[in-house]
Amino acid sequence: MGGITFLNEVMSHYPSAISFAPGAPNVTLLENLDIGASVARFLDFKKANSSVPGAAERLLREYGPSRGIINDLIAKALSIDGVVAADPREVIVTAGAQEAMLLALRALFGDPRHVLVVSDPCYVGIVGAARLLGIDVVPVNEGAGGLDLDQLRGTIAAIGRAGKSVRAVYVAPDFANPSGALMSLSCRHEILDLADRHDFYLLEDSAYAFTQEEEAEIPTLKTLDESKRVVFIGTFAKIAVPGIRVGYAVADQSVIGTDGDCFPLASAMATLKSMTTVNTSPICQAIVGGLLLGSDGSMRCLGREKGAFYRANLAYLLDRLEHHCGGTSSSTRSISWNSPAGGFFVRVKLPVPVDLLLLKRSAIEFDVVWTPMRQFFLTSAGDYEMRLSCSYLDRPSIENGVARLARFFSTLP
Repeated sequence: MGGITFLNEVMSHYPSAISFAPGAPNVTLLENLDIGASVARFLDFKKANSSVPGAAERLLREYGPSRGIINDLIAKALSIDGVVAADPREVIVTAGAQEAMLLALRALFGDPRHVLVVSDPCYVGIVGAARLLGIDVVPVNEGAGGLDLDQLRGTIAAIGRAGKSVRAVYVAPDFANPSGALMSLSCRHEILDLADRHDFYLLEDSAYAFTQEEEAEIPTLKTLDESKRVVFIGTFAKIAVPGIRVGYAVADQSVIGTDGDCFPLASAMATLKSMTTVNTSPICQAIVGGLLLGSDGSMRCLGREKGAFYRANLAYLLDRLEHHCGGTSSSTRSISWNSPAGGFFVRVKLPVPVDLLLLKRSAIEFDVVWTPMRQFFLTSAGDYEMRLSCSYLDRPSIENGVARLARFFSTLP
């Protein structure tokens, strides 16, 4: 977290610098959003489905149930989009996907012998939540096609020999943050099989799935899940509005606790939420509900235009990297990067350690900022890499930013 604080300080101290650091949604996509119209649409929907005068309006003014007030709309959207046929009672509406992760971890992990396995590199939010709860975290290498399953098998065995067990594995199969990895279909089937055989759960983070070309779409783990091993976690930050902080989890499994009792995971998460954030803002939920209703009830429809925008931005970033940094010149031949087909991020490998001092030099001398990859790793594997985000910038800024990066790269040994 110190690296993130330092990065924020660099950005504030050098406001003229072009920043490839934020993985935030692009603000231009929010300019025509009519929040009032979305709330009104949701209220009209609730009024049409209630016989109690004033009930719809009160729904937005009161605390509301911990599970949420748009569970039915989320469940219907997941069904329409072919993700999963979820019962609304198995859907928990949360204050962003981050809370969904925290609640799932707290509900699942009650035994100190339980271990969470994560990809290496990994989204810092899940690692931070696990550490906050005192959960042991073990990394497994992630390649372009997903987790290294041979290493995962070895890790499961090693954890077992130590008298512990894998309780859950966190995965972001669709263009993960920060790696951009897309888990292959065969890997998805294999990890589900491993979950069955070794009795662990999969926490599936679907934040960037909407950036996949629909014709090339790979089924989610939850879609393939026949044994209710997958807790499916989603967010409306990327496909709707980041400021409303609305996420959700589909937890349709019953799990066995440390005392041997079996309990519905969704109910346990709702109870935990009632003791922490109490509920997710009904007004913010109403905005999401109205947006879904205005998009034929479909998350895919709601995120389609935004997904196309981010794919175009990503393609342009990759094109500009090739234009400015490709070739065989002595200044760029030791620079390489991955080429994901979706998501927000590109990984760039340099011939020198990528640390905060290098970042500061980049900001001061070349007016360009990025994120060191090492903060996403639990090992030292990312010490020579940086992460570039394409989401927050417009095309002129990407062009100018990559040109600045190329000048910066040319000074590296």
